[in-house]
Amino acid sequence: MAGRRTNLALLALLLIAFATGLASWIVGSSVVRWIVIAHGVVALSIVVLAPWKSTIARRGLRRRRPGRATAIAFAVLLIASIVTALVDVTGVVRSIGTLSPLGIHVATAVAAIIVGVVHVVQRPVRPRAIDLSRRNLLRTGAVLGVGAAGWLATEGLLEVTDARGAARRATGSFEAGSGDPTAMPITQWFNDQVQQVDPASWRLNTSGGAHAYTVEELAALGDTLRATLDCTGGWYADQLWHGARVDRLLQGADGGSIVVRSVTGYSRRFPRSDAAGLLVATRIGDQPLSAGHGAPARLVVPGHRGYWWVKWITSIETDDEPWWWQPPFPLT
Repeated sequence: MAGRRTNLALLALLLIAFATGLASWIVGSSVVRWIVIAHGVVALSIVVLAPWKSTIARRGLRRRRPGRATAIAFAVLLIASIVTALVDVTGVVRSIGTLSPLGIHVATAVAAIIVGVVHVVQRPVRPRAIDLSRRNLLRTGAVLGVGAAGWLATEGLLEVTDARGAARRATGSFEAGSGDPTAMPITQWFNDQVQQVDPASWRLNTSGGAHAYTVEELAALGDTLRATLDCTGGWYADQLWHGARVDRLLQGADGGSIVVRSVTGYSRRFPRSDAAGLLVATRIGDQPLSAGHGAPARLVVPGHRGYWWVKWITSIETDDEPWWWQPPFPLT
């Protein structure tokens, strides 16, 4: 099997692994569990092909061909990505220096995709009609079957050994600080930094609102919502949030979508129909929000990953742009 078909199979698996990994961050519904499972099965299927790929690599290293350094870098990044993913799944190691195993996994996976594209351009492998033969489809099914068996065995081993990884959420995240806001991690998206906003002078500006809301006015509306903040950094926390529902703040405003902005310029857009399920929180549990958790006010978005939960919000506006007319992930 070592040869062109192995390379094609690896390329297909890598693309599927990248797509499912990306989708696991975008999708916030119950479907995410199956996406995460598919991601794990595909990753282990890549491991299954490692013996055949190593044979190809040894042959290639004996010949001085263009793209040698790229091929080696690609292999190193891919191995690092898979190893750190396995380390993260077990939950035994929570951090490697200042980074989490999941963070290293994502970073090396993205780098591997970029380097992999260069590698494919340097050493292209063109599909042929014969690649879709019944024998090759059976081989593909066998590889995926072994990958699935490996995933089931891994999950079973975590359960039997009562490893921390057995308690992962459907998204793969680990519990951290549920019911205890002081124990909940503080994370930001990319280049955002914790903002120190004066609650006395802060106001929340809304479209169609009679006035800009103060912290006290938002808190006085008395809405509560229990929701789970599931961060793409690999942790989650279930908390009781207090504040004001967005639909109450936008009464009288026109527009089919809602734009929530932070003092940092960070923003996310939502369908107007979601307004009743969104909460502008000023308190978490029995205490006010801390600066790290978004004080004076942050957005609570049940069923969505953490990057939708805009911190340090300064305005909520409505317009007629489609809610999906935005990058799937904020660019800054």
